[in-house]
Amino acid sequence: MPVADPELMKIVEARILNKKVCRKCGALNPPTATRCRRCKSKNLRPKRKQVAMKK
Repeated sequence: MPVADPELMKIVEARILNKKVCRKCGALNPPTATRCRRCKSKNLRPKRKQVAMKK
């Protein structure tokens, strides 16, 4: 179910999409992280901002 309200979309993006993902173990980390919370790797990437829509 896509979010239509722009204010609600900002909240959704801040809470769900604004994360970093470890390339080594796949753990989700806070957006300010410099190391992975699980494996302590420094190889992090931002989570993709594309919202998957079901058919």
